[in-house]
Amino acid sequence: MENVLNALVAGVLIGCIYGLMCVGLGLIFGVMRVVNFAQGDFLMLGMYAAYYLFAGWGLLAFLGPYAGPLLAAVLAGPIVFAGGVLLHRFLISRVSGMRSAASADEGHFGQLIVTLGVSLILQNGGLILFGSSPRTVRTPLSSSAWVLEIPFTDAMIFLNQARLVSSVVAVIVAIALYFLLERSRLGRSLRAAADNPTAATYAGVDVDRAHRIAFGMGSGITAVAGGLIATFLSYSPFVGVDFVIIMYAGVVLGGMGSILGAFWGGLTVGFVQQFSALALPPQLQNSAIFVVFLLILILRPQGFFGRSAERA
Repeated sequence: MENVLNALVAGVLIGCIYGLMCVGLGLIFGVMRVVNFAQGDFLMLGMYAAYYLFAGWGLLAFLGPYAGPLLAAVLAGPIVFAGGVLLHRFLISRVSGMRSAASADEGHFGQLIVTLGVSLILQNGGLILFGSSPRTVRTPLSSSAWVLEIPFTDAMIFLNQARLVSSVVAVIVAIALYFLLERSRLGRSLRAAADNPTAATYAGVDVDRAHRIAFGMGSGITAVAGGLIATFLSYSPFVGVDFVIIMYAGVVLGGMGSILGAFWGGLTVGFVQQFSALALPPQLQNSAIFVVFLLILILRPQGFFGRSAERA
């Protein structure tokens, strides 16, 4: 019972962070319909941005080892957001949006090749700039835990402090994004550009600008999740390869194009990953994720929150 409860709690904590990074990918696909293979590398950039803000350059060291790493993780978002905006402005926009609407494949082949190339450049560029040695954003929270005793039993639940605080920050960021998309003029512009780019253009929405903001926001949100993960896991420039699989599994499980579904999909992946650790060795945990992934797609192909469409 104790192992099951701890796996349940660990699944919720890591699942919230997975949900946030899935939201970033879901936002890009939901608005732009771009399959971004470089999303895992934006997560990696968020990790290194948080590292240099707190430990490497010491800009936030004055906040101490508790608040400093968390603020560094949050500030990694705007930094990667700016990079994502520039990347879209000079590269991604050439193979997406209104420019690709008239092409036979709507630019999807070009998008795949371009984002895969960007991923390879970021990985190898990161290796040159940051080196291959694993890094981590050191905080005392990662080696500390709160212990909860279950009444009338001998079971105890261990809450890793770094994961708990990071999951709370992830939920706050996800809620803030939800209200931004639902209640603001910017959110309405993004939804209009996602639903019907041509009609949105006639209504006065700058679709190219909306796509640029969506790409930057999706990159920045995933970078925040990377900064949070960096507080309790070590990483290297190739860490994005491992997490991009989790991101795509979560987005598809939640329903392609659904921001809320992307968060729940990431939460589901976290549950499966932690529960599979009770019976499987670490190298088979991703296999368990894809077994559940396939089962859910068989039973509900559109995902948790996706909309089904009838074929003509």
